[in-house]
Amino acid sequence: MRNGTMMRRDLPKRTGTFKFKDFLQLINSVNPKKALFLLGMLLSLVTSGASLIVPQLTKNLVDTSGLSKIDSKMLVVLILAFVIQLGFGTIGGYILRYVGESSVKTLREKLWAHLLKLPVDYFDDHKSGESSSRLVNDTSVIKDLITAQFPNFITGAIQLVGSMVILFFMDWKMASLMFGVVPIIVLILLPIGKIMSRLGRKLQAATADFNADASEKLSEVRLIKSSNGETFEKVTGGTLIDRIFKVGIKDAKVEAVLQPIMTTVMLGIFVGILGYGAVRIQQGTLTSGSLVAFLLYLFNIITPVASFATFFSQVQKAMGSTERIQEILSTEPETTTGQDIDVEGKTITADHLNFSYDKDHPILHDVSFEAKPNTVIAFAGPSGGGKSTIFALLERFYQPDSGTIRVDQQTINDISLANWRSQIGYVSQDSAVFAGSIRDNLQYGLDRQLTDKELWHGLQLAYADEFVKNFPEQLETQIGERGVKLSGGQKQRIAIARAFLRDPKILMLDEATASLDSESEEKVQRALDQLMIGRTTLVIAHRLSTIVDADQIYFIEKGTVTGHGNHQELMKDHKLYAQYVNEQMVN
Repeated sequence: MRNGTMMRRDLPKRTGTFKFKDFLQLINSVNPKKALFLLGMLLSLVTSGASLIVPQLTKNLVDTSGLSKIDSKMLVVLILAFVIQLGFGTIGGYILRYVGESSVKTLREKLWAHLLKLPVDYFDDHKSGESSSRLVNDTSVIKDLITAQFPNFITGAIQLVGSMVILFFMDWKMASLMFGVVPIIVLILLPIGKIMSRLGRKLQAATADFNADASEKLSEVRLIKSSNGETFEKVTGGTLIDRIFKVGIKDAKVEAVLQPIMTTVMLGIFVGILGYGAVRIQQGTLTSGSLVAFLLYLFNIITPVASFATFFSQVQKAMGSTERIQEILSTEPETTTGQDIDVEGKTITADHLNFSYDKDHPILHDVSFEAKPNTVIAFAGPSGGGKSTIFALLERFYQPDSGTIRVDQQTINDISLANWRSQIGYVSQDSAVFAGSIRDNLQYGLDRQLTDKELWHGLQLAYADEFVKNFPEQLETQIGERGVKLSGGQKQRIAIARAFLRDPKILMLDEATASLDSESEEKVQRALDQLMIGRTTLVIAHRLSTIVDADQIYFIEKGTVTGHGNHQELMKDHKLYAQYVNEQMVN
């Protein structure tokens, strides 16, 4: 846990100026399979071409066939055109879908890898559910645009333009009548499209907020139940659900208006063309085949026009998703490069550290300490003084505002992040474990596969082998989300066994026994005492015995070191430390 107030680092802000080129740049950054995409588009274009030929073939078939005789050659050509349209359309559609799925897979991998590299302060400011919504929901919006809407738009545009050109060549009078209503449709669709895009953004934002809240609350369901918080969370969640519902209803209203308008306009055009065509046939200025072809081309136009509104709405949603994804990708990751060094036998020194989670609320002020090899350094003091923040700086979760942490003469920022953290064993008050087996948790983060013998040895050193053996599945025992099937003491000993297996050079213990019962505390402390042998240990002190036995104690008050020395020296020279020991530790 962090001391002090919530931080607010400077983060990328939304510009509100994202355009389609930004979306294309994002997709291009994941190296889409361009050759396959072009092949898919080519096949789709052939399909569109076939759809333009079919009405002409139908016209010729109708005009040249009598009641008793059908032109068989023309019929074969027509069937062949249908087969080409069906076959090429199926293959082209699959290829485009494959390219889209592949691109979004790469995008998700890139986004996930980037999220894992972001500094801890990013996650302090963003709920995990919000980030997962970006990873899943926003990429799904982009996937839908790539795999479905964009190919449909291209093929539909070709059908639309091709049909219009052919219709004008066939009969410009009827074509003019049909397209005279297009400006009216555009005037209707433009404002509705803008409304739908705004609602689409609101709907995505509302859904992301609910997803973030639900993820957070479900992860702490035991707190909710133990606090009788079900009613409160029902109301809170209901408010977010109601927000989604209200935006969804607005969206439904717009679509409810749009659909009948489009249907009525298209039906009106169809009836108008049919009526005008019938009159022209009676006058002998138009053949039956031409009228049939006109109506078929009309369908070639109606289908794309109806889908264009959906496409532009999806584009707007994708722009919002692109913006949010780019916000994550533009956040600077942790600096991981540096030298690989062995910290064993070297002194860790902190010089004049200052740190704040936000500039108005300083947490650490001029903190200095020294940890010599194979010694135990204890940090004691009132809660909220900044002790855990010191550990966070040592782990390089955050960077100090000023001051340095060195290993001998080497600044830790010059050390490779993976190399530095691989030499640290961290055991906290609430040791984190993942859903999965005991084996998975013991093995977690190691760069090689451990043998069963090694795993059992680590458990034995942590006094955890006995309870693991009592489980029917032993190392394969599933411990549930965040280890809910284990007791607090069992989780701590699994965490200590994991620290043994890492064989760290530096050990950091953050009140690792503070929340345990006396029996569990005794077993965990024995394990910790064994783990501390031969290692440089920094401990946030809770037990009196830990403080008494420490080589050096730093007393932290309000983010400042107010005294340091061994136990006897501080009891003699530091009045507040003596009072703290008497009041806090003896009990």
